[in-house]
Amino acid sequence: MLRLALATLRSRAGAFAATFTALLLAAAVVSACGMLLESGLRSSLPPERYDKAPVIVAASQSVELEVESADGSPYRSAQPLPERPRLDASLADDIAALDGVTSVVPDRRATVRLLAGDRSVTGANGAVPQAHTWESHVLGGFRLTEGHRPEGSRQVVLDADLADRAGLRVGEDVRLMSTATPLTFEVTGLVTLDGGRTPRQSVLFASAAAVEELAPAARTSVDAFGVLTAPGTPAGRVAAQIEKTLKDTDVSVYTGGGRGEAEFTDVAVGAATLVELATAIGGNVMLVAVFVLCATTSLAIRHRRREMALLRAIGTTPRQLHRMIAAESAVAGLAAGVLGCPLGVGVVYWLSGQFAGRGIVPPDFEPVIGPLPFLTAVTATVLTAVGAAWFAARRAARVRPTEALREAAGEPDRLGRGRLVTGGVLLALAASVLGLGLGYRTDFMTLVGMANSLVLLLVIAAAVLGPLLTRAATALLAPLLLRTGVAGWLAAANSRARAARTAAAVTPLVLAVSFAATVVFTQTTQLDRSAQEIRSGTVADQVLTSADGVSPDLARRAAALPGVSAATGVVRSKAVGVGSLLGTEETVSLTAQGLQPSALSATIDLDAREGDLSALAPDTVALSTTAASWLGLGVGDRARLYLGDGTPFTGEVIAVYGRGLGFADLTFDHDLLLSHTTAGVDQSVLVRSASGAGDVADQLSALAHAYPGTVLSGALAADDLVAEQRAMAWVNYVVVGLIIAYTALTVVNTQAMNTAARRREFALLRLTGATRAQLLGMVRRESGAVVIVGAALGTLLAAPPLALVALALTGGPMPTVPVAGWLVIVGTTGLLAVAGAMLPSRLMLRARPVDAIGIKE
Repeated sequence: MLRLALATLRSRAGAFAATFTALLLAAAVVSACGMLLESGLRSSLPPERYDKAPVIVAASQSVELEVESADGSPYRSAQPLPERPRLDASLADDIAALDGVTSVVPDRRATVRLLAGDRSVTGANGAVPQAHTWESHVLGGFRLTEGHRPEGSRQVVLDADLADRAGLRVGEDVRLMSTATPLTFEVTGLVTLDGGRTPRQSVLFASAAAVEELAPAARTSVDAFGVLTAPGTPAGRVAAQIEKTLKDTDVSVYTGGGRGEAEFTDVAVGAATLVELATAIGGNVMLVAVFVLCATTSLAIRHRRREMALLRAIGTTPRQLHRMIAAESAVAGLAAGVLGCPLGVGVVYWLSGQFAGRGIVPPDFEPVIGPLPFLTAVTATVLTAVGAAWFAARRAARVRPTEALREAAGEPDRLGRGRLVTGGVLLALAASVLGLGLGYRTDFMTLVGMANSLVLLLVIAAAVLGPLLTRAATALLAPLLLRTGVAGWLAAANSRARAARTAAAVTPLVLAVSFAATVVFTQTTQLDRSAQEIRSGTVADQVLTSADGVSPDLARRAAALPGVSAATGVVRSKAVGVGSLLGTEETVSLTAQGLQPSALSATIDLDAREGDLSALAPDTVALSTTAASWLGLGVGDRARLYLGDGTPFTGEVIAVYGRGLGFADLTFDHDLLLSHTTAGVDQSVLVRSASGAGDVADQLSALAHAYPGTVLSGALAADDLVAEQRAMAWVNYVVVGLIIAYTALTVVNTQAMNTAARRREFALLRLTGATRAQLLGMVRRESGAVVIVGAALGTLLAAPPLALVALALTGGPMPTVPVAGWLVIVGTTGLLAVAGAMLPSRLMLRARPVDAIGIKE
């Protein structure tokens, strides 16, 4: 059977080319997503500042909670923390008392802006520098290469790379700024890593008093403890003792290569995001790949009906046919999988660069290349190919030989009962999902999931009922085609007589347009709504911002200026809660903002729907309508959340507001949220001028000058506030690009195979008097009809899910649909459909009809 399959592949190489290409792309993308997934799970970096400490103790960088699935069974769900959790400094005494521990060195840190003149100096990998206490330098591989250690409260030691970036030398002054106006320090020395390596994160060392002045929280808490052990003491034994001693605290103990995870917390946060993205992209691609391969294989088998009929007539059993087709697909899948994996390496490096450029992963992220993703991709490709072939070959292997010969001469007149029942069930399920979605109209995330399920159900239903829908659409287009002359009459007649063939060409267009429109216009609707909410909700008439954050001291000084009625710093972070998605609980990460309660109503209009925003206090919280729906909370309820650094928060819900998409899901007291952020700075300062006061812009500009890098503007920059939404939208556009690529391949293949199978038909028409121009006109009109029907059905199927999303976001059923975006989606697939039919037609019509009519299929 394998020999027969190989012979078939050689003789029908053109027919298998499109299937092979689809499998090749699937293998490339699946292997790339597998490498991204493995990179997220195994991502680690060697320690630098912790290189000399056998054991590192730090707070856990994630929140893990026990939640319930829809059936009531408990499971653990975790979310990474965006902020650096801190430890109580008193824990050092408990660790120091353990056997084998010689000393415990606390690592205290302050995020600072290093100023060269009025210019902020960017550290390695685009990050802001970190100041650490000098005593912690013994934990890592930094050694003093020039000058001396910091001895006073106004002395610092810089790493040599950071000094080069700032153009500083030993003995010169440098200004550092964190939570107040800049402070001047003397550079007393330079350090470098062992071996002269450039540190991944720019650092500077100062006295404990200086770090505490730059970051007041460092007086009572630390980032981590470095544990130095006695010679010969295994690090693992000490780590086990620490875990046992501190079992009632939320700490993690690191040894060996894991110490890098404690030092570089951004890697862990980026890795968690990477796992989610790799799973989402890979899942969507496999879903589309299965659909495309089923359609492609079904079409290829339909064009081999005569061959299948003859094989059945000479005694081939259904099982033998299945084995032959499965062997053909397995060989094609294996070859495509092996050749597609190297392409996946290129894809993963391209995706990594794009993710890094959009802040989804760290700038220096490097994917992990291992054998497991390759093996998985090859296996998945072979299984997908064989599964699609088995599904497509069921009817060809099941029918009786005589019936097979009769069907080989023409298409069935009507749909089978099985397809009608299946299509009806799918439409009923789609209607149920739509009705259920209307009941969840205030929950954006639930509706997005329902929208994806709804469009999938509708597309599959359209594929199952394709010939029926095509006949109805063709009947509507027939009067227009008939008005275009002989070519139009031929096109209308062919479309009616060969409805299955036309449906095979229409289905991938429907898939491309509906999926792409749903994903793209969900993002455009969300981004447009966010921008509208920011514009409508910003009451402040002046805004102070800085690329690296604004010192919290600035808001207090701005509020004290004459002519200013209110000013508030805006601090942004995230919080973790337990939400419910269709009955299943899961931990969710929600955006959070902190505002001064006294200045909230004068600077921002959050569109309160329930409750009173003026009651905001350190022990209360306000929720957006989306967050309230997701968390199942209302005014007066007690919200149980975890702030960005993992600190538990329990507070009363005092209001529910409507403009959460543009601002944040949660609103806290400013000082509360600020104290639980890593950098301890505001994103911006909103200022409202007093009624009748003169222009305060000059005063604010003068004030901003005291905080280098701070700029004054007249409105919030919407692009800055929705930067994360834009990054996620880009990921969805990548998915859309892959969907269009796959479906475009199917469109071209379908049109080319359908046209190539009409060689004898074209020859017969020419022998009976049709001209070459008339036949090309016929094909052109048929292709136009396919594009019109596919675009119309695809747009129609995308309308219900988009209406659900629009209801959740805007309260109305109309999504934001840029005409240019719709034209790009329809135009791209439509041009490919026309090209896929016209190019083969032109090539076939070059042959003489007498010669063409005798060519075998």
